[in-house]
Amino acid sequence: MDQDFDALMFQTGAVFTPGAPINERELFSGRKDQVLKIVEAVSQRGCHAILYGERGTGKTSLSNMITAFLARRQAFVVSRTNCDISDTYSSLWAKAFKDIEAAKRRPDIGFGGLRNPLTAPPQDYALNSDTPDGVRRTLQGIAATAALIVIFDEFDRIRRPDAITAMADTIKALSDHAVNATVLLIGVADSVDELIREHQSIERALIQVHMPAMSDGEIRGIVMSGFERLAMEIEFEACEDLVQYSQGAPYITHLLSIYSARAALGARSMIVCAEHVEAGMIRALDQWQQSVKSLYDDAVRRARNPALHRDVLLACALADVDEQRYFVAGAVGAPLSAIRDRDVAPLTSARVLKDLSEPGTGQILHRAGEGARRRYRLFNPILRPYIIMRNVRDKRIAKDVLHRRSASRAEANDPDWTDASTF
Repeated sequence: MDQDFDALMFQTGAVFTPGAPINERELFSGRKDQVLKIVEAVSQRGCHAILYGERGTGKTSLSNMITAFLARRQAFVVSRTNCDISDTYSSLWAKAFKDIEAAKRRPDIGFGGLRNPLTAPPQDYALNSDTPDGVRRTLQGIAATAALIVIFDEFDRIRRPDAITAMADTIKALSDHAVNATVLLIGVADSVDELIREHQSIERALIQVHMPAMSDGEIRGIVMSGFERLAMEIEFEACEDLVQYSQGAPYITHLLSIYSARAALGARSMIVCAEHVEAGMIRALDQWQQSVKSLYDDAVRRARNPALHRDVLLACALADVDEQRYFVAGAVGAPLSAIRDRDVAPLTSARVLKDLSEPGTGQILHRAGEGARRRYRLFNPILRPYIIMRNVRDKRIAKDVLHRRSASRAEANDPDWTDASTF
């Protein structure tokens, strides 16, 4: 029996994968609308797409799943380039063309015109990567033998305005010439704004696909599916704890699930209960990115009133947000009152929000707009689950508060909703 538990302990890392993009379709529940929009872009010559959303929502995983699905059904050649802050327009396409050349020399990939892909002479496509017209002509030549999907991941890391302008020009040129190649850009919302600003006319050729945070139901699907694959069970309370701690981020779900599963298996149990999730949460907090820990600790430590600032940050993590995860100052009031167990004057929380979004305080909050249009957003989306879990661990907020807020939101969005915990 010990050997079985040890084998399962090892297998958890194959089922829950916080350190790598998710590739299993059954572990990536939902997202049908996003899949259909990207497939629509690929299937229409002259169309391209940008997949945008917060970090940690699974954009890269979704693109992996879609391209693998398409490649199995048609002769697509997929190139994937990870952008970095040092990239120029030329270096981006040089990397993409190297990937295409490597794909061309694999015998299992498209390029029907090559009788022996392994011995075909390599071509230096990168020689034509300096200008949008050169890139367009090169892609047009390659696409004569196989349809192309060219992916640029983390496009928001590009810092050179000329590179963004040239990429917009490239998409326009590919669309105008109906080249059989689809460019898929992956980034955050600001990437869309910058790209469209450079070329208003590409909006008709660029399908914009928003990747929202996952719903509670979708996160629940990842949890249940994963534990089912491990032939393990998870109690209702434990599952709901994982859902609330995840805050819509599949990366966090995988991180918590693997540690919760291992806590249960370490106790020689095939059933995951709330105590195992708590142990997994504590382990996950220890493994969290140091930059996130430091940002939170510095914001609290530098404050004139650390306890108040800490509570306001927790209220920010619990506040109702819009599609881009922004919240207004008024959204902090109800959770802050629940945390402090008394009403807190709106001016008090507004003053703290302003402090937390000033450059001198580490800017843990991003502030947008002025006056009545002012909104706030946590600087890093992974801060939201981190702040919540840290305060649960430190007994500053009860899990019941999270579940009640989730239940009230669900009821507000669906009048026919019923809390499953009441049965």
